[in-house]
This record gives sequence, C-alpha cells and structure tokens, in this order.
Amino acid sequence: MEEPILSLEKHAMERWRNGDPWGFVELSAGDITYVDPGLASPITGLEQYKAYMQQVQGKIHYQGSEFIMPKVVILGDAAVLSYNYRSSELTPEGTVRNQTPWNATEVYFRRDGQWKIVHTHWSFIHH
Repeated sequence: MEEPILSLEKHAMERWRNGDPWGFVELSAGDITYVDPGLASPITGLEQYKAYMQQVQGKIHYQGSEFIMPKVVILGDAAVLSYNYRSSELTPEGTVRNQTPWNATEVYFRRDGQWKIVHTHWSFIHH
C-alpha cells in the first residue's frame, strides 16, 4: 500500500532533478501548502505554488537522487510520507559530490481516486 505514494514522489523528483518542476505541481491539490527554508512564509494554494515553480523551471539539474529511510503511513484517504533526501552531482573532475541533505514531509490525500499532495515541508538536516 505504501508503494504508490513513494512511486509518485520518486517520479516527480526525477522530473525535478532534470529541470522540470511540474511533476510536483501535477501531484498537488488546489489547497496545497508548501514550506521551504528559503521562503519567508509558506506558499498557499496551487496558483501561488505554480508561480513559485515557474521561477525554477529549467534551472535545477543534478545526476542522482537518494531517498533515505522513506516511511509512508496511510490512514484511509490520508498518507504521510517522510524521508531524508540527498542529491548528487558529477564534478568536472569526474567525481561524485553529495549535496546538502534534506528532511522532507509530504501529506497526501486521496481525492476522486487520485493521491494529491496537500502539504509539503522541506528543511535542512544540518542548519
């Protein structure tokens, strides 16, 4: 039962790391809230979220994604996914460099038979 949530997240993240933030937008509900340490206040609502994602379209590219200790808890039509995330990039010298690790929490609700993100919270592991 956990696999569909993690699969949705991984697919959206693959798009993200290749410069396409719209995988997360497509997964998001109209009443999404989004919290990120780079923001002064949470983003609320899909239109505000789309405007934020438009700013990063095509600007993020890296080689690898690592989902560390993902955990999904499902209760009826609600699911909470939490994990640590680390990206990696290939240096000009050909070595792999790990990026800043993150904590991630996603809250999904099943609406009209589809899982939709209603809340996202990203934070740094090392502040």
